[in-house]
Amino acid sequence: MNLPNRQSLIEEASQTTELNDFGNTWFFDHIDHLIAALNTEARLTTEGSYGAQAMIVGALSNRLRHIALIKAHPEILEEDVQVAVIVTGLPRTGSTMLHRMLASSRGMTGVRWYEAQNYAPFPGETRADASQRLDAARNILDFMLGKLPELMSIHPMSIDQPDEEVIILGQLFSSTMAEASYYVPSYARWLALQDPKPGYQDLYQILQSLQWQDPSREGKAWILKTPGHLVALDTAMATFNTAKIVMTHRDPIAVIPSYCSMEASLYKLASDTISHKMIGEYWPDRLHAWLEQFMLARAGNDKNRFIDVLYENQLQHPEKEAARVLELAGIPIGDDFHNEIKEWIETNLREHRAPHRYDLADFGLEKKALSQQFDDYSSRYLRQ
Repeated sequence: MNLPNRQSLIEEASQTTELNDFGNTWFFDHIDHLIAALNTEARLTTEGSYGAQAMIVGALSNRLRHIALIKAHPEILEEDVQVAVIVTGLPRTGSTMLHRMLASSRGMTGVRWYEAQNYAPFPGETRADASQRLDAARNILDFMLGKLPELMSIHPMSIDQPDEEVIILGQLFSSTMAEASYYVPSYARWLALQDPKPGYQDLYQILQSLQWQDPSREGKAWILKTPGHLVALDTAMATFNTAKIVMTHRDPIAVIPSYCSMEASLYKLASDTISHKMIGEYWPDRLHAWLEQFMLARAGNDKNRFIDVLYENQLQHPEKEAARVLELAGIPIGDDFHNEIKEWIETNLREHRAPHRYDLADFGLEKKALSQQFDDYSSRYLRQ
């Protein structure tokens, strides 16, 4: 079953929200290209097609509510958002752990999972009251885990813990979120040729809104995180021009089968015919391209804006690595910092989750070929 055209989805979102002002519609063209890829490449089941349609309508509804909020409260645009750190790196390199450890520090904040799902308040919600969105997030997470209970062992999720703002950029149809959720290589190729700046400008405005919505964030510095920043790092650095870039590093030979396994699970939410072979043929080249973009951006920017974190060091000395990152980022460490980090680590021990099992051979991949493909990156950042 094919998705309907963009105009039909726009009308559905407008009817649902009783709103019709999308603000700047720069992303409409992105929706057209995504729908085309979903209809021709993603091999959606009937349920997957309905899910993709609901995803687009939900994103459009969020946009409508966001624009209405800005119009009702223009003071939101006066919020001073201070992004101190942007954590990035290939998926499966410990960036989630580092992000959540840093955000658990009292003077820091991050985008919470429920906020990423619905960044604009529902009708009837007031400032600091996100009860409806919390309920909606619980329903989304329950649905996902009902379909794929193994997700919690791959990428632990909690509706009120910090998570990736790639989910927000995905709702602007301007991030790696689409290709991580659906098999859409042509859309990923097309998106790589588009200017990411409008998406990051809107992300900044959405952070202003989230800061305004929650007065407890006053005076706190933001910690952002997503591997997706690798494909637009120059733009991210220009948008958040005082942020330090924290790059998490791990041997690609360990990263790739882990991420392919994660993608195999995620694709099952929408399709039952995306094979392990297709995943193995697509993702190593894609992740290699992300690293090439990172290395280009790093070569063209001030080296002092980058902080490197090795996966093994973080696992062995998480508290020490978190403190080092904050110190290099110029963020004061409070008296309670070490207790806060220890509490987070104890609550989120890997032993509390089922093991995530995977193997290169599952995806038709060979260690020698991958080692050669990623040798430039590995020699620069893993063999020092």
